[in-house]
Amino acid sequence: MSVTICQSMGFVVSALGIGGIIASTCMDQWSTQDLYNNPVTAVFNYQGLWRTCVRESSGFTECRGYFTILGLPAMFQAVRALMIVGIVLGILGLLVCIFALKCIRIGTMEDSAKANMTLTSGIMFIVAGLCAITGVSVFANMLVTNFWMSTTNMFQGMQNVQNRYTFGSALFVGWVAGGLALVGGIMMCLACRGLIPEESRYKAVSYNASGPNISYRTGPYKGYEPDPKTRKGPGYEEAPRSEEGRRSYPSKHDYV
Repeated sequence: MSVTICQSMGFVVSALGIGGIIASTCMDQWSTQDLYNNPVTAVFNYQGLWRTCVRESSGFTECRGYFTILGLPAMFQAVRALMIVGIVLGILGLLVCIFALKCIRIGTMEDSAKANMTLTSGIMFIVAGLCAITGVSVFANMLVTNFWMSTTNMFQGMQNVQNRYTFGSALFVGWVAGGLALVGGIMMCLACRGLIPEESRYKAVSYNASGPNISYRTGPYKGYEPDPKTRKGPGYEEAPRSEEGRRSYPSKHDYV
């Protein structure tokens, strides 16, 4: 029962994590404009992995996608790739995990096959969670670097610098979702051990003979019948007996 609960909880937690990774990737607020020096503004900018948006004070929002790929920074494209890999691995892990659940019976599937599928899905969830956490952390590092560079330029008296951006809500969603996928994958790996049947754990067995050792002699070849009148011995041939030779030993009549 505990194995079923652990497997089911791992599936639910991993599903929430994968859903959070998908939501984080699609969100536009990966970076938001810092309003520390200008709390009252008519325009508010925020950016995502796929487009940049501008929201006016009137409530009108306009978004424009990134129409170029080569013009984007290499780290930015690496973040995209990591998030996509995490989503693909997570979806595949969910599909495998559905068929590996112990509470679902499909045909004559054995417990050993379910254990292997559970382990596979757990590894997929762990890798997906690590990809999401890595991608979000790399993007956060880019924001921190650009933020302090912009702050340094502002202190040096440069007024024509670009706006500073800080962490958006998508980063926190990605961190939490990656952590959930990682925890769910670990739970699936732990549940795999309980699904392995006892019969598959081979043990060393010593075999002893049930009776005394018996020596076997090879018989004559098939089709060969030895002469019963001749003795069995190497290099020995018995001559035919005569009448005198037959009575070479005294009989009982000789003593009378």
